[in-house]
Amino acid sequence: MSKGRASAIFAIAIGAFLFLPSVRAQQADSQASTDSQSQTQDQQDPLKRQLSDKEKFKQQKELKQELHGIYKKWVDEDVHWIITDQELKAFKSLSNDEERDSFIEAFWQRRNPNPDSPENEFREEHYRRIAYANEHYAAGKPGWKTDRGHMYIAFGPPDSTDSHPSGGMYDRPIEEGGGQTSTYPFEVWHYRYLEGIGENIDIEFVDTCMCGDYHMTIDRSEKDALLHVPGAGATLYEQMGMAKQADRFKGGLENLGTGPMSSQQQSKEFDRLEQYAKLQAPPPVKFKDLEAFITDHKLLTGPIFPFEVRTDYVRVTDDTVLVPITLQIKNRDITFQTKEGVSKGVVNIFGRVSTITDHVVYTFEEPVEVTQPQELLAKTLETSNLYWKAVPLRPGRYRVDIVIKDVNNPDHVGTWAQGITVPKFDDDKLSASSLILADKMERVPSKEIGTGNFIISNTFIRPRVAAGPMDPVIFHRDQKLNFWMQVYNLGIDEKSKQNSATITYQIIDVASNKALLDTQEDSRKLSANSDQLTVEKSLPLTSLQPGKYMVKVLVNDSVSRQEIAQSVPFTVD
Repeated sequence: MSKGRASAIFAIAIGAFLFLPSVRAQQADSQASTDSQSQTQDQQDPLKRQLSDKEKFKQQKELKQELHGIYKKWVDEDVHWIITDQELKAFKSLSNDEERDSFIEAFWQRRNPNPDSPENEFREEHYRRIAYANEHYAAGKPGWKTDRGHMYIAFGPPDSTDSHPSGGMYDRPIEEGGGQTSTYPFEVWHYRYLEGIGENIDIEFVDTCMCGDYHMTIDRSEKDALLHVPGAGATLYEQMGMAKQADRFKGGLENLGTGPMSSQQQSKEFDRLEQYAKLQAPPPVKFKDLEAFITDHKLLTGPIFPFEVRTDYVRVTDDTVLVPITLQIKNRDITFQTKEGVSKGVVNIFGRVSTITDHVVYTFEEPVEVTQPQELLAKTLETSNLYWKAVPLRPGRYRVDIVIKDVNNPDHVGTWAQGITVPKFDDDKLSASSLILADKMERVPSKEIGTGNFIISNTFIRPRVAAGPMDPVIFHRDQKLNFWMQVYNLGIDEKSKQNSATITYQIIDVASNKALLDTQEDSRKLSANSDQLTVEKSLPLTSLQPGKYMVKVLVNDSVSRQEIAQSVPFTVD
């Protein structure tokens, strides 16, 4: 080491030694400052600061939507290859295990070839296929994850199999170019017919890694082990000097090269792509005959099956709105069959929600049964049945299509289609859900909150459905008028940490335009510390004369200085 360099190092060491006490003093001062500011930093730290009620509510909703345990295994493994995108989206939107259990039960029932049987043949066969795939097609991963396992689970065993487990010498068929080559292990599965795909379906699997993991391919040249070996595995035209091996690599789905049938193969490339896409898709829906009335605009050939529909809108999160769809079907329009003193009617319901660009975002299908003792059937015909489906959607414009069929009278079919606009509930704007008029409204036990039909949050609310979109709902004088509405984004006073809004309820006689009921309520009596509250009221109708009326709810927020109003007409007979 040079003398100058040694002197420089010694000088740096002395400087560091002299600087050390100063650094320690600064660290002590910094520690004291840090201790005095710890509370402020905790408040600024997003992991330590207190969450608002709105943030806690959103966090709880998100936690409820996370799948866990048997439900995660069911959706990720058990039904991975047969669940549709719409069903998967619907399942992930459910908020509790009770809803998930109901969904799973309905999922298997939709696919049951014999709905009246206590045994579900489809489910039993499905799990048998999974067990078979795991036993025969495992390759460093469970058999159900492999391509062969996928096809076996979705479509069952092939009608015939051309298996080459060791590969080796292979005489190409003329449609693949002819000639002889050596191949990797491969299999070709042949199905005489697959519903929704077509006839004489061949599926080819190739094990290019020689490890037992066969993957599905649409390129029949992929099994050629000599494809990239110059001068080896020549095709018929290459042997005759009419083509070169380089001619095989000109783009396209397959590298078969020029041959006697090459022009025909090129014209079939789109057919092979279409078949591949259909094989990857889950099996078709059960009520495909009803879906045809929507997708193919199939014409009705029998008497129209009438029914009424209403839609409502309830906020769930900032970007998700619950859209309850309620169907009303009159029992006198259903065909009943009587057996052993019991009359039974069955209606199949199929619904589809799509965007304005015809992208399907949600489907639902379910059989609805109406069963009555034969002696009570005459009275039952004078009543109606309601079907309720809550669909989670993002704000925007959609089209809702619904088809129903009378199972005991197959030509008795009804259709309904309407465009809807799902509202966006902005954070800084006072807003409200639909104002729902109901013939029955009651609180539910805590274990049933958010589960089952007609349950929104902690309330069972069965809407009244009007005969037409412009018609008012009808109540009888011996009934109660129940109405329900949620209010969102109330202002919170910074000092009191409470809301401050006045809610006005009115019953207006449409003929005279006079308010027969006009009462007010303070929002703090309903939910003082929340920016959201629920309005639930029940009023007897005995004092009202037959006629047309209107329910009106006004909310005046003194904190945000905003006001909203919702009104719904109704008739008393």
